[in-house]
Amino acid sequence: MASYNRVVLVGNLTRDVELRYTPQGTAVTDISLAVNERIKKNDQWVEEANFFEVTMWGRTAEVASEYLSKGSNVLVEGRLKQDRWEQDGQKRSKVKVICDKMQMLGSRPGGGQSGSHSGGGQSSAPAPHQKPAAQQQPAQGPPPEDEVPF
Repeated sequence: MASYNRVVLVGNLTRDVELRYTPQGTAVTDISLAVNERIKKNDQWVEEANFFEVTMWGRTAEVASEYLSKGSNVLVEGRLKQDRWEQDGQKRSKVKVICDKMQMLGSRPGGGQSGSHSGGGQSSAPAPHQKPAAQQQPAQGPPPEDEVPF
């Protein structure tokens, strides 16, 4: 039987982006995205927020760090990944989104246009400060599991 794992979310960042680098120099960041949903409760329409953790890698993470902040409106496309671990003898798990493409929505302060970015492609936004060439690596999706910094 075939499987398909794809998700598209549009929402607002709940906190500022904190960029990290793996020991091998790959950029990574985790953002929290609030996605509002209008539902009817007791004959009244109310908005409920759903919160999703999204992991961005490579150039996408660097662009997010440079241009996004708390409250920024963004579209992310990616796949779901379930993390499993054991804590205090109890099995735990959580599902997060691994971002493949990111689209900044709305305009930036200062009159800039929105832009899009995917892991290994070009961004319509200007390049942020570059790392020395010896530390740059092409972004082609997430690195191997042993490279994850947490």
